[in-house]
Amino acid sequence: MYATERHQEILRRARADGRVEVKHIAEELDVTPETVRRDLTALERLGVVRRVHGGAIPVERLGIEPAVDERETRLAGQKERIAKVALDELPDGGSIIIDAGTTTVRIAQMLPTDRELMVVTHSLPVANLLISKPNVTLYLLGGIVRARTLAAVGDWTRHNLADVFVDVAFIGTNGITANRGLTTPDLGEAAVKRALISSARRTVVLADHTKFGREDFAHVCDLEAIDTVISDIGLADEMADEIEDAGPTVVRA
Repeated sequence: MYATERHQEILRRARADGRVEVKHIAEELDVTPETVRRDLTALERLGVVRRVHGGAIPVERLGIEPAVDERETRLAGQKERIAKVALDELPDGGSIIIDAGTTTVRIAQMLPTDRELMVVTHSLPVANLLISKPNVTLYLLGGIVRARTLAAVGDWTRHNLADVFVDVAFIGTNGITANRGLTTPDLGEAAVKRALISSARRTVVLADHTKFGREDFAHVCDLEAIDTVISDIGLADEMADEIEDAGPTVVRA
């Protein structure tokens, strides 16, 4: 078993059981405890587990939602590739929504200058990137700004979206499974994401492989509401198949 496969299996078991023990995983995977400890260190650096005495706990069990600056550098290469592939989903001209998130913000960085676009966002980082682009008409949604995500949430945000219907919405997520669809730690963010999805003809979800198999506190939507999911090559075949069986097309960058 390769290291990447071990990491996926350890993370899967941690999320299913609530924690993993070094001794048990070493025996079941037929590797040394030192190898498992190195695997857990690598997973902790990705921000998906927290090391504890004798093993690790998945971060969602700790109720932890990392801040934007903490998430920005994680899996940076994968996020860049996901965003680059997502550019193929852009209309030739028209309107889009860009959700808050460290992967979706990369779309704002890469938006082409050869077409006129109307962009709706509730993300301050996205707005900051687009305000000076001459081919972009920017619509910034107001509301209560969450310091953890730098995104507006609340009634003001959702009410503004009631008058909007765009060609494509690019959505981020904290968790994605076939059973629960998209999930996120905060109820306010979940409500805004639902409104963003409802305000678009098509919805494209951008999620690196660490988001798959994770179920967070607040439900956003079932996968039948999603058209396309773009992830990276770290996403296991069986997980991609489960997601596609639930509705959306899965693309791996």
